[in-house]
Amino acid sequence: MSLVESIVVTAAEMREIEEAIFAGGMPVAALMEKAALLVAERIIALTSDFSSLIGVLVGPGHNGGDALVVARELYLKGYDVAVYCPFDSLKDLTAQHSNYGIRLGIPFVLKLEDLQGCDFIIDGLFGFGLERELSGRMGEEIDRINSWRKIVISIDLPSGIHTDTGKVLGTAIKASHTLCLGLWKRAFFQDHALEYIGEAQRIDFGITESQLPANISTEVITPDIFKNSLPLPRHPLTHKYKQGHVLLVCGSERYAGGAILTGLGARGSGVGMLSMAVPLSFKPLLVNHLPEALIIGCEETPSGVIASLPPLDGYDIIACGPGLTTENPALLQKVLGVECPLILDADALNLLAKIGVEVLKSRKGVTVLTPHAGEFKRLFQGIDLHDRILATQQAASISGAIVLLKGARTVIAHPDGTIWLIGESTPALARGGSGDVLTGLMGGLLSQMTHQPVEKGVALSAHWHARAAILAASQSSEMGVDGVTLAQYLTKIPGSF
Repeated sequence: MSLVESIVVTAAEMREIEEAIFAGGMPVAALMEKAALLVAERIIALTSDFSSLIGVLVGPGHNGGDALVVARELYLKGYDVAVYCPFDSLKDLTAQHSNYGIRLGIPFVLKLEDLQGCDFIIDGLFGFGLERELSGRMGEEIDRINSWRKIVISIDLPSGIHTDTGKVLGTAIKASHTLCLGLWKRAFFQDHALEYIGEAQRIDFGITESQLPANISTEVITPDIFKNSLPLPRHPLTHKYKQGHVLLVCGSERYAGGAILTGLGARGSGVGMLSMAVPLSFKPLLVNHLPEALIIGCEETPSGVIASLPPLDGYDIIACGPGLTTENPALLQKVLGVECPLILDADALNLLAKIGVEVLKSRKGVTVLTPHAGEFKRLFQGIDLHDRILATQQAASISGAIVLLKGARTVIAHPDGTIWLIGESTPALARGGSGDVLTGLMGGLLSQMTHQPVEKGVALSAHWHARAAILAASQSSEMGVDGVTLAQYLTKIPGSF
């Protein structure tokens, strides 16, 4: 898989790339023709029914030009096509395609309602780079299209979606399919845009790595990227302490299940040695669920919270937080003092929010933060989450930590500005305990990858976790993927990427 296939760009970066292509001698008209022909081929594959009536929405810019080329190709192949263009003024190239379509005899309708009988609608109103809100007549017509509940195929982006933030600009087309041109845009990985994008496919029209700006730092994690990463190779003469030693600091009388699920996640990673620090009173419970783990029973408070921790040296990595409660802030202070990599999740994040993330910059070891949106807001109160990708990048810079922001599309940011995006997931993960499994999985995996960059292990853990949930949901249902089931499917993923 090439870098071009996994790179994710902003609107400004996409403009820069297109300008470089044109400066290299590619005519604008030729690129439009090439891209639109590929879109037409993909639409034909999606429709595959010559009896279908296809309506084409045409905007004033080059997205509208793409749509007109698609309309022409479908018409010439025998499809029943009708074009609706609600704009009087078009860019020159788009106007030329419009005039040619009229000469060919393609029907151009004057009212949106004339498309209501269509089986499919192609959205070519606005492509990448739109920043103004859609209101007035345009907004009303988009709302009307959405009310029809037709199959809608958007070219590049659903009209009305901000390229970078995924924000709905007043209103937006709710597409069934979106065919992204050239390179993935950030909107495809912003949670609030997903219900408008539908099924996403990328149309490769020949951008090369040499045409990418040197400073692009965002990459989508896909199965191909890690196809040679799992399962981790093992020397035939290895032993358990060479296969990673992770300590999980987790659980309380109130949240015993969080400790169990975190342990099951670590077990699924294949870690050589799993140690867990938990309140003494439910050590027998953990031994019952995780007989291979070394369960360290800690002195506890009357309410069943860990009162003090054992020595924390000798571990490859420590993960802290699930089920811990915020009763004893001294626990966080102690784990912050370790020199090995540290994962903070759940209540460890809530405790950290009270003292401030700036304390992490004085740590000698790498810190990984794994918040969901609510925890993120408590940790980084000055950062607006309207752009989840930019927000995660800012959080990593402020804290000096690797930040993994959970969501329908998980975002991972390194303090140096590099960003990784998890390309697919499932609503099955919207269930209590799934984050605990991720923390354990990540701790176990990172402890086995001590000679590789921590950020690679974080990204691989998130991808592995998502793939396990997708597989589990496919074999039962999204409602059937509880934390225990999710942990069981972890071992079915390595080698299948």
